Amino acid sequence: MGHTQSFIVNGSFEQTVSPLDRGLAYGDGVFRTLLMRDGLPECWPQHYQKLVADCAMIKIVCPSAELLMSDLQQLFMPDETAIAKIIITRGEGERGYAPPAVTSPMRVVIKSSIKTYPASYFTHGVDLHVCKTPMANQPMLAGVKHLNRLENVLARMEWTDSNIIDGIMLDENGHVIECTAANIFVCFSDTLITPKLDRCGIAGVTRQRVIDLAHLLGLTVNIEPITLPKLLSADEVIITNSIYGALQAKSILQTVWSPTSLAADIRRILQV
Repeated sequence: MGHTQSFIVNGSFEQTVSPLDRGLAYGDGVFRTLLMRDGLPECWPQHYQKLVADCAMIKIVCPSAELLMSDLQQLFMPDETAIAKIIITRGEGERGYAPPAVTSPMRVVIKSSIKTYPASYFTHGVDLHVCKTPMANQPMLAGVKHLNRLENVLARMEWTDSNIIDGIMLDENGHVIECTAANIFVCFSDTLITPKLDRCGIAGVTRQRVIDLAHLLGLTVNIEPITLPKLLSADEVIITNSIYGALQAKSILQTVWSPTSLAADIRRILQV
């Protein structure tokens, strides 16, 4: 059907978020950001599977795929291409960290326009900042796209240069984890390496798709710790997310890379 409003709460354009909602009070929830193309969610099975898994990690019952799809269909026009953000919280609760014995999860779907990136990002690559804000280790939440994103907020405040698309975040031990809004891969010859996310970081859907599809490009994938010096010595550095697919790093600190076709090849197998 589609709607001119930019968000829907629990399937209603009239409902708002309660001040008692635990997502608002404690970040007690999860979210996904995905591309809507011609009114349909891209890679919906993978995004919904990750929503279910992330909800399960913090013991929230995920709304059904049919319910969320109904929300998307109400919010987005059939021919509309835009960005959808789906938020699932534990719902309302009284003051205090202990969750209620019985909860009613809240769901919010937000519609945003797609940012137009300069063509040079796709042909010549992008500049990346190295963030000073470290990511804390928390193995119980590693990989989960939960609502507690203050580390990313602090990291994103570190630069104002519009030429820098994103910043690389390190953990407390100086290992590369991800960017503020993307996962990261380094390439050495015919091997892609992406950081192990067993202590912190978000295991993104596009990251997993690259891992699954890299063999189509004749590449093997290793998941292992990456130090910043190792990243800077890579043949190529690629960042990935569900909106732009894959982009090559052009410069990080004093290291500069020449353009190659790898990011475009990855976008091709991702069909982005």
